Amino acid sequence: MTRTRKILAWTFASLVLLLAVLVLIIVFFDWNRIKPPLNAKVSEELHRAFAINGDLSVVWQREPDEGGWRAWVPWPHVVAQDLSLGNPDWSKVPQMATLKRVELRISPLALLAQRVVIPRIDLTEPNASLQRLADGRANWTFKFDPKDPNAEPSNWVVDIGAIGFDKGHVTLDDQSLKTQLDVLIDPLGKPIPFTDIVGDKAAKKTQEQGAAPQDYAFAIKVSGQYHGQKLNGQGKIGGLLALQDASRPFPLQAQVKVADSSVELAGTLTDPMNLGALDLRLKLAGTSLGNLYPLTGVTLPDTPPYETDGHLTARLHEAGGALFRYEDFNGKIGQSDIHGNLSYVASQPRPKLSGSLLSNQLLFADLAPLIGADSNAKQQARGGDSKQPADKVLPVEEFKTDRWRDMDADVEFTGKRIVHSEKLPFNDLYTHLVLTDGVLSLEPLRFGVAGGKLDAQIRLNGHTDPLEGQAKLTARGFKLKQLFPGFEPMKTSFGELNGDADISGRGNSVAKLLGSANGNLKMLINDGAISRELMELAGLNVGNYVVGKIFGDKEVKINCAAADMGIKSGLASTRLFVFDTENAIIYIDGTANMATEQLDLTVTPESKGWRLISLRSPLYVRGKFIKPDAGVKAVPLMLRGAGMVALGVIAAPAAGLLALVAPSGGEPNQCAPLLEQMKAGKAPKTVKN
Repeated sequence: MTRTRKILAWTFASLVLLLAVLVLIIVFFDWNRIKPPLNAKVSEELHRAFAINGDLSVVWQREPDEGGWRAWVPWPHVVAQDLSLGNPDWSKVPQMATLKRVELRISPLALLAQRVVIPRIDLTEPNASLQRLADGRANWTFKFDPKDPNAEPSNWVVDIGAIGFDKGHVTLDDQSLKTQLDVLIDPLGKPIPFTDIVGDKAAKKTQEQGAAPQDYAFAIKVSGQYHGQKLNGQGKIGGLLALQDASRPFPLQAQVKVADSSVELAGTLTDPMNLGALDLRLKLAGTSLGNLYPLTGVTLPDTPPYETDGHLTARLHEAGGALFRYEDFNGKIGQSDIHGNLSYVASQPRPKLSGSLLSNQLLFADLAPLIGADSNAKQQARGGDSKQPADKVLPVEEFKTDRWRDMDADVEFTGKRIVHSEKLPFNDLYTHLVLTDGVLSLEPLRFGVAGGKLDAQIRLNGHTDPLEGQAKLTARGFKLKQLFPGFEPMKTSFGELNGDADISGRGNSVAKLLGSANGNLKMLINDGAISRELMELAGLNVGNYVVGKIFGDKEVKINCAAADMGIKSGLASTRLFVFDTENAIIYIDGTANMATEQLDLTVTPESKGWRLISLRSPLYVRGKFIKPDAGVKAVPLMLRGAGMVALGVIAAPAAGLLALVAPSGGEPNQCAPLLEQMKAGKAPKTVKN
């Protein structure tokens, strides 16, 4: 052997021996020796007390998932026992988290490329106590101080593939959200297949979108408070969070009760590292949709009890903000069915709710809570604390305008068929609701009523205090025989009701808006009939008395009824209010005070012949809206020209009402001659007793 070969042989042998010694040192090295400097270094970087209190060991094993020659390269499997992480100095609790055991493996070859590749970390009995103060400081955020602010960022990259865990305990005390939760995680006795929870159809759809979801492996229990409301729940989750494989679904299932709201969900979370997407079947139920606001931040109206079942998807990292879709949901609100699709975008400066809703059979009573017009009992049942006074007719419950500024909305609602009593002959409903920066508009709000249409344009400005409201209403073609289907004399009538209203006011409830209102109201009825029976059918006890005093118990044909009222500061005053019947012309004069809900009306009949009862004094209607009084005025019956109505005064209102005259069923409208005479300043022909 030449000298050169001997040198090379000895060099190679030395290297092999050195490598063998190095391997032996690594294999048999007591890794507990590095715990003190390791604990100190991590504590320094995190500004927290960190410690591996138990054994630290490294076991070298081949990685079966590696192929080719890489399969022969052993990987270090690191096992650490009894770990703890302290809290920042502002916390009164010393420990933030503890772990009974942590196990992970590291790819040695990736280190050559400055990458720390950890395919999986397994956590045994994790326990965490999470805190956030009202000022925003949270113990799950860490402060890192770079040695040199101008230094370039490190080229090293940490790549964690998945996190596995077993039973654990997590508490959350979030003062900024008024939330305190206690979560327990325990292994199920036996894993439950994903299909058994969500069903074959949903499972197949999830598999078509990506990898097959894992089984449910753990049970969870949660209790405490969320946004100040009591919370209890339970559910099931998977056992492995795939952090790098964004397509691998993580299964979720839960039933949660928050105050009077119930939430049921089953589905998957994908890309959990970034809370990337949700795909869940979601069921909601509660006493009022309005009660969801503290839980979701979504502004919804007060309603009767509700329940819905639909498909919730979420993409949480969209450029315009996290996008949530609640699709193809079905349910009930009160006794009304509800269906539709809604989307919610967490955009800036305000999130926005959009979509369309449909009710095939809408109970009219279920709309009452939208304006606070439901009963005290129903308000209390849905968790409301405001009460309608027993002596008030107009709803006093205030609109929650502060919530209007938290969200925008663009939602269409269609009620195909409205279920109602004979007193409320509404047929269908359509509205387009737009909420923009606290300004709410319903344009249009359209009802089908008794063969005609009621069109409204409503705008409420929640930016002002009190609320500013405007409403324009147009009633056209209400068929009298459909308005009063139970009244026999009206069944052959061709008569119609037409009307216009233009009202504005200020106030945070319907009562206050009308109590401060300014505007006009016009109404015209032709070819009808009136009787005490009709008044009883309409629930008008005072009208029953007045009609009985004038006409007795029989039905009387109405040729025309015309009303023109001006409204100023909540006081509605008659400019013209007249009934032209076959027996008499009846004038009504006075006011209706919507602020105090007081009536002060005078009813003066003038006979067209000797058939009218012998009445020597006008009638009065006074008192509260809810129960006014009626009687005979203790003064002689005055002549019309010198009494309540002067023809010069009624000429202008009569001219304005002519615009509402329209032919009915091909028959001439009998209001036209009456209004033309009044417009000309002429009195309708009558014969006085």
